[in-house]
This record gives sequence, C-alpha cells and structure tokens, in this order.
Amino acid sequence: MTYCWTNKIDIKQLIYLCNLERERHFGRAAEASFVSQPTLSMRLKNLERELGLSLINRSNNFDGFTPEGERVLTWAREIVSVYQGLKLEVESLKHGVNGTLRLGVMPQCSVALPALLKAVEIRYPQLDYRVSAMSADQLLEALNSHTVDGGIGFFELTSLRELHFQTALLKDPGVEALFNPHYFPALLEHETLSLSMLASHPLCLAEPTRYFRRYLDGQLRETGLIPRVIVESASIMQLLQSTQVGLGVMVSPCGHLLPELLQNLARRPIEIAPMGRQAALVIAEPGRASPLAQHFFDEARRHLPD
Repeated sequence: MTYCWTNKIDIKQLIYLCNLERERHFGRAAEASFVSQPTLSMRLKNLERELGLSLINRSNNFDGFTPEGERVLTWAREIVSVYQGLKLEVESLKHGVNGTLRLGVMPQCSVALPALLKAVEIRYPQLDYRVSAMSADQLLEALNSHTVDGGIGFFELTSLRELHFQTALLKDPGVEALFNPHYFPALLEHETLSLSMLASHPLCLAEPTRYFRRYLDGQLRETGLIPRVIVESASIMQLLQSTQVGLGVMVSPCGHLLPELLQNLARRPIEIAPMGRQAALVIAEPGRASPLAQHFFDEARRHLPD
C-alpha cells in the first residue's frame, strides 16, 4: 500500500512524541508540552495519520510504542535536537550564549563539578544548568538519544571512539580515604593506606550499582577482603555527613569534593590499582552537538587539569 502525505509534519508533533517517550504517560507528556491531554492525543493521532503508521500502543493508558514507533522516535529525537540547536544558535547570535545546558553526571567522578561550572560562568554568565545523576548505561543512552547535552562519567575508551563523541579526558588523581581523626586517630600515623588497612575500618560507600563502588569492591575482592560497610547511600552528602560524625571512613576519587566540604576531616591516599575506565567530559560529535553544548565543552576543557 502506498501512502500520500497530505500535510507537512509539524515539529511540535515530534516534540510531543519525544515528551511522551520521556514521561511514559499522556498526562505528564501534555504538561511537559504545555498543552492539554486531548490536544496532545489529537496531534499524535494526526502524526500517525500523516505517516500512515501506528506509532503508539494504546489501551486505557500509555502502553509503549510500536516497532514502527520506535523507528520513528529515532528520527524524531534527531530532528528535535537539531531544531533546538538551531533555536539556541539563533539566540546566541542575538543575545550571546544563554539557555539551559542539560548535563548527565556519574557520581564520584574525579572532578568537582560546581568548581568547573563556576569557571565556565566567567565566560558565559547567562548559561544555566540542569544536572542529573546517572549510571553509566543511563548516561550513554541519554547522550545517544539527545536527552542530555553533555556528560561526565567513567567510560570505556573504545565506546567513546565508536560513538564519535568529542571527549576531554579527566586526570586520574587516584583514590583517597576521608575520615574524622577524632574517631580514627590511628589512620593519621600513615602517609598512605593499604586496602587491608582500609578494610579494617567501617566504611561509608556509594551504592553497589555505581561504577566507582563496583571498582572498589572488585579491588577488595581480589585481595580477599570483606569490609564492613556501615553506611551505603546514593547521596554523596549523606556519605560525607556520616564521615563527619565518625560513623566510618569514606572512600572517594581525589578531587571529587570541594575542599570547603572537608572541614575537620583528614585525607590519606589509598594504594590501589587504577580504574579500568577513563573519566571524561563528553558531548556529541562536531555538527551534532548543540551550539550550547559546544560552547560549554570548548570552555570547560580549558579549565580541566592536564
């Protein structure tokens, strides 16, 4: 059967489709699109009619996309990303670089993100940020689907090359233990800490799903050590506060935390093998990165340690 498109596809229809993918709910997608739910549903049905394809599985509620819908979504994300990039480029030509940059960040990556953003602010004071904590898989998916403009995390170098991301590698400054010396005075006697010494103390660690935690667990297993993890949390602030009051010893990449947050805490480097993945700041390849992302990337890498 041959279909004839009688109307041009509206960019708003593609935006609504992308919002539905993100929200997985018609009502929330309508709110994100600043229209009523009946309007959203009608515009998406019009899109299906114009394409001659069923894109959405409908029951009483949103029930995912059809295989054809998934294929169309791939193009819709690309077109919407280019369209939004064009709008940002026009705005930057009129008013300078401004807007909201969407960053996906893996926790405990070896850079103090607020300090980096503050350095970029000197050049681009009108740039705002929406920062989301993500796992490695979530970050790669978000970068590929253009739901974030850039990411900071731990990556396999082969994956970065295959995906053609623009990459600024982050220096690996090593791993350190943070502790309150009032509760763990014996640790002050050592210039560096071994893994066995570390494992003999209660630890405050990120959740096991985080890459840095998996790396640390792997290193401990190789030496046959099973430490007591007294506090486990997805929140870096909870780990830091637990360390401040002496519940345990926190393990972190060097440079991840601002010095101002480490009041009353002592620091000691840990003797440990380097991480298997590379920490990096990444955006899409040239020509596909949004102008906002490109401006940020070019300025941010000037402030990263060599």
